[in-house]
Amino acid sequence: MTSDITESEKTLPWDDDALHEECGVFGVTGVAEAANFVALGLHALQHRGQEAGGIVSHDPEHGFNSARRFGYVRDHFTKASLMETLPGPLAIGHVRYSTSGSKGNTQLRDVQPFFGEFSLGGAAIAHNGNITNAEALRRELIDAGSIFQSSSDSECIIHLMARSLQRKVPDRMMDALRRVEGAFSIVAMTRTKLIGVRDPLGVRPLVLGRISEGVYALSSETCALDIIGAEFVREVEPGEMVVVENGELQSHRPFRQERPRFCIFEHVYFSRPDSILGGRSVYETRRQIGVELAREAPAEADLVCPVPDSGTPAAIGFSQESGIPYAMGIIRNQYMGRTFIEPTEQIRNMGVRLKLNVNRALIRGKRVILVDDSVVRGTTSRKIKEMILDAGAAEVHFRIASPPTAWPCFYGVDTPNRDKLLAASMTEEEMRAHLQVDSLRFITLNGLYRAVGEADGRDATCPQYCDACFSGDYPVTPTDQIEKGFALKAAE
Repeated sequence: MTSDITESEKTLPWDDDALHEECGVFGVTGVAEAANFVALGLHALQHRGQEAGGIVSHDPEHGFNSARRFGYVRDHFTKASLMETLPGPLAIGHVRYSTSGSKGNTQLRDVQPFFGEFSLGGAAIAHNGNITNAEALRRELIDAGSIFQSSSDSECIIHLMARSLQRKVPDRMMDALRRVEGAFSIVAMTRTKLIGVRDPLGVRPLVLGRISEGVYALSSETCALDIIGAEFVREVEPGEMVVVENGELQSHRPFRQERPRFCIFEHVYFSRPDSILGGRSVYETRRQIGVELAREAPAEADLVCPVPDSGTPAAIGFSQESGIPYAMGIIRNQYMGRTFIEPTEQIRNMGVRLKLNVNRALIRGKRVILVDDSVVRGTTSRKIKEMILDAGAAEVHFRIASPPTAWPCFYGVDTPNRDKLLAASMTEEEMRAHLQVDSLRFITLNGLYRAVGEADGRDATCPQYCDACFSGDYPVTPTDQIEKGFALKAAE
């Protein structure tokens, strides 16, 4: 099976200088034409993955049906001719950005949800996160006779379920997930059950919603519940499995209880600002990050401008705390999709100008504070600085709404190798000189913790979040990466 997407459509000129979203999962049971609800939910989760999407549904008359497509949800899963092939009151879906498998050479077979036919009936599974011992498990399963159809780590779960001796699918899933290391939020389905599971540390998000009595939905974020008119009930707790069948909700605890380590970068960047995480508004948390940043790293300037769109709430908070006027100094092209034109060398040299443009009349002669969510390789930050100076700014000061990203993520976020991360080899001052800006400051890790509600900052002996990308403190050992030679942070 060959891909129907070209290499140029997968990689935009600035795509190598960003922390790419992981994936999004969504499921609904108890409604007619459940796949239509799932398509709406996936549309709301499109920010978590724009590479591909898939839906599996079940109908008592037609059995399991699936559709997987490259590109945006709106381009495929809004067409009646496709949605009519996905009948039934139970469906799950997935939007994808590849964090494992064949990056840059994705095949349709890598697109989730994955489906397996067992002796006791079929099951489909959609996974957000990364399995850090997937390669070891894959070798073991292949040696035992398993035949893999994809390069995705998620397929290991299906094969482990197939080898389980348990008689019920949820029990087989529990068996399988006890063998898995890493981070996972899973939405799965059988002929009659909708299942949601989070790993014991709760690294990746998963929430439960209710459309009406006995009609439930599972989603990566609350914003996708809003689009289908579902009430947010609660988060699926770390280490919990919820099973919905015939309108009844059951909760199971298949794992040993551990102290949660939710991904703190969900608060900074990944989740939509209109979602709720841990009982807190993501927008309000990001605004508070800007407040903390203004307290920790003030600057004399005329304007506070966000790097749109992810820097906007933090820039508002910075402006409110500092008293420096907020302004839209950079305008984002809202219609810049994945597929624009063939990125020739000339187009690549335009870089971020295809996506962002400076409000010249506003910027000219001003001392400008630019607020962005992160600095990865630094190439985009440097280009934005050049655009601001070309527009006549007197000074450029960067304020970053996260600590320096010095370590790669192995739990479901596509980050460059450590030697490509600017903060892995440079101090803050060295980064300032490299970017050639008047000043550069990051929020401290303690400041970030205060912004997300930990008044005393980070507990160094037992961190409250997964912050490995900043601290190098990995809550789950990245087994596969260590086998490849990755060196963990030396004990201090």
